[in-house]
Amino acid sequence: MLIKLTGGTVYDPASGIDGKKQDIYIKDGRIVNQPGPDVQVDKEYDLAGKVVMSGAIDMHTHIGGGKGNIARTMLPEDHRQDPVHRTDVTRSGCGHAMPSTFVTGYRYAEMGYTAAFEPAVLPINARQAHMEMADIPILDKGGYAMLGSDDYLLRMLTAKKDQKAINDYVAWTLNAAKAIGIKVVNPGGISAFKFNQRKLDLDEKNSHYGISPREILQVLATAVKELGVAHPLHVHGCNLGVPGNMDTTLDTIQGIGGLPMHLTHIQFHSYGTEGDFKFSSGAAQIAEAVNRNKNITIDVGQVLFGQTVTASGDNMRQHANHKHASPNKWVCMDIECDAGCGVVPFKYKDQNFVNALQWAIGLETFLLVDDPWRIFLTTDHPNGAPFTSYPHLIRLLMDKSFRNDMLATIHPEAQKMTTLASIDREYSLQEIAILTRAGAAKLIGLHDRGGLSAGNWADITVYTDNADREKMFAKPDYVFKDGELVVKDGTVVHTKWGTTHIVRPDWDPSVEKDLQKYFDRFLTMKVGNFKISDDEFMDIGCGSLTAHPLKGEVA
Repeated sequence: MLIKLTGGTVYDPASGIDGKKQDIYIKDGRIVNQPGPDVQVDKEYDLAGKVVMSGAIDMHTHIGGGKGNIARTMLPEDHRQDPVHRTDVTRSGCGHAMPSTFVTGYRYAEMGYTAAFEPAVLPINARQAHMEMADIPILDKGGYAMLGSDDYLLRMLTAKKDQKAINDYVAWTLNAAKAIGIKVVNPGGISAFKFNQRKLDLDEKNSHYGISPREILQVLATAVKELGVAHPLHVHGCNLGVPGNMDTTLDTIQGIGGLPMHLTHIQFHSYGTEGDFKFSSGAAQIAEAVNRNKNITIDVGQVLFGQTVTASGDNMRQHANHKHASPNKWVCMDIECDAGCGVVPFKYKDQNFVNALQWAIGLETFLLVDDPWRIFLTTDHPNGAPFTSYPHLIRLLMDKSFRNDMLATIHPEAQKMTTLASIDREYSLQEIAILTRAGAAKLIGLHDRGGLSAGNWADITVYTDNADREKMFAKPDYVFKDGELVVKDGTVVHTKWGTTHIVRPDWDPSVEKDLQKYFDRFLTMKVGNFKISDDEFMDIGCGSLTAHPLKGEVA
């Protein structure tokens, strides 16, 4: 079947197209070149006056894994029946801060998203994470495997294993967990918490292993680069949420020695200690460092006001923050020899000084980083806000007048501590297409998503241009997933299933000899159960796998 999208205004940064009227043709799920005059079009959509972009990609959103299920269990009051009428092609669901799997897929698709990536897949729990994500309709998925506080890696570093051995372990983990990247959460800090350390700075030694976070970051960033994994080491740094942590973040950027590194939810790592409240914005200094260091990419983790739940592997920082729980209940737990988990409900308030300044810090960061290809739109769902708030965030970035109106309503002392009112920048549609589509696909290494050129999968979103950008991005006219119409006028009309994106770096098979001994001695799971095979991945209902080339390989 040949589909023609006629006369839309296309924003496709991956192809250098910025607001050009252009027809798009779809056949067998992919975008194709314009066919000859004798080829019949089976279905045509008139998109005159419409804005056309590729499907949006959320490169950091917590949508699979044990922490999400804990959050759902803890917050029954957050779960309400979805008020939107659903047809028989959909399944009911509920939840605001941490919605159920089906609702997650629907709400993303209804905003024009066609892919989302879970940033904290604990390898020992990867099977459950993939099964949960497999129950999310429409979206493509993928995950970043968590390393950096796991006992096996820390033992390797203590024993001074060489970089080749580290690389083999990282490659084995990526294959075993079916992941597309590597994530570090509070490097070494989750482990240190097990030994009663309540903080761990960048050059502070883990009391049990004698290894510092800086050493962990250096060896893992090197491994990711040397293995050819497209996505840089994905780093949740030290001292999240601590006043003064901007200095740790700046030191982390300098200390990585030019290696590619992605700093995630950087808003939570951009705090100074100035002012009467001993809490201030470090956004200008962080943005300057990012602008200067081309090896660094970031996503923001924007805070937006309202009820949510914070869910993280960083049980050290979650334990420190549990006194701020709202409602007053929380969970911190240990996970064998690998990591931990903390879930703390939270309500961000515009009349709370700290919350209000967090809101401003995130927006300052968005507006002060020059290169839209190296910054990405996230709320660290659900930690800063639910992902359903993205259209509101986009309006804040694109509309200075609206942004300043909002600024005028927050805590007055926070208004005094931010330069937000003086920043004139407004994001363009092309820039929004970069940080939510083309840039995200490039960062993750998706060679056939994030753009509208021939050969790409036909993940396409069509909007009615509207000066109110929140309304525009909240309700697209059409969303196509792999060439199939899944959303019309902001409502799901068809359910299908996406693929799971992975990489397959090679490793020395001898690495399993030591791992076998380690598993037999220390873990309750056997190494054979830890690994997810391709066949099992299909058998447990996780759908197809799409393996992307490593750097230097041909797609």
